[in-house]
Amino acid sequence: MSNTPAVEGETTERNLVETINRTLAQEMRNDDSVRLMGYDIGPIGGVYRTTEGLLDEFGADRVIDTPLSENGLLGTAVGMGMRGERIVPEIQFMGFFYPAFGQFMYTLAKMYERSGGNVDVPLTIRMVCGGGIKASEYHSESTESYLLHTPGVRVVYPSGPKEAKGILAASIRHDDPVIFMEHKKLYRTHREPVPDEEYTVPLDEARIARTGEDLTLISWGAMVRQAEMAADRVDADVEIVDLRTLSPLDIDTVLESVKKTGRCVIFHEARRTLGLGAELAAVINEYAFDRLHAPIQRATGYDVHFPGNQIEEAYLPDATRAEYAIEAVMDYEF
Repeated sequence: MSNTPAVEGETTERNLVETINRTLAQEMRNDDSVRLMGYDIGPIGGVYRTTEGLLDEFGADRVIDTPLSENGLLGTAVGMGMRGERIVPEIQFMGFFYPAFGQFMYTLAKMYERSGGNVDVPLTIRMVCGGGIKASEYHSESTESYLLHTPGVRVVYPSGPKEAKGILAASIRHDDPVIFMEHKKLYRTHREPVPDEEYTVPLDEARIARTGEDLTLISWGAMVRQAEMAADRVDADVEIVDLRTLSPLDIDTVLESVKKTGRCVIFHEARRTLGLGAELAAVINEYAFDRLHAPIQRATGYDVHFPGNQIEEAYLPDATRAEYAIEAVMDYEF
């Protein structure tokens, strides 16, 4: 069970955009093999400005502005990674990733295995995801389950700027492929003190965001802040597990928390059916069923296409939906 390492020294209030920008610059200064690739990441600094200023500092051979071709982008990045570069491609919206799925499945994820462990592909894909900014349906996807079903890649998902700095640095330095999920609603809605000095966060450990005794609330990404709001509203002592890494799962931390509290709610933005919540519920039932005081509840997105921006607030899970699930579990009697 882990929290973000305590880092001594100066901190600066930053949002997620600023933190990603500065962490990318930090890793590029530390290692000349780190290169960025993506559509619009150069002169305009990315559609969200996460790469703003990096072209001026590092030049066009390290901040590579590409055509709008995710399949070509990922295939090229894999080839560069195979020859020893540390490539950080940006997928501008998760809904645009699907044309590159063949490259993801058959080259990136399988290269190490196919080469008998002789070829590393140290690639960190920055995957922009999630709803809440009233964009179109192709710009608001949370389909991380597609990624989690693919062996050979790590999937990480920070819940805020402080976590993001350590997780992104660790991802870029890692020799395995990593998908670094960035929820766009987090980009500018939250600021917190971020240590100025370098640090990394383990890529296989969950974080206890809040300790409690009555119920375990498991979440990740933008939903962690909604989980904290829900925990403040209910008449229960809620423990919040921020998964941070979706693959591989830190099952030990999850089970330790659930065995302590005896109750569990899983809270995620992705669709309910075959979402990660289903896998978590199955594992908890397999290994901690005898410690449960109530059935596990899921508070999730709905099994429909992401709706138009006029009604996306009715679709997206929020603190209220999590609150209802917590109350249902707390009130349950066998």
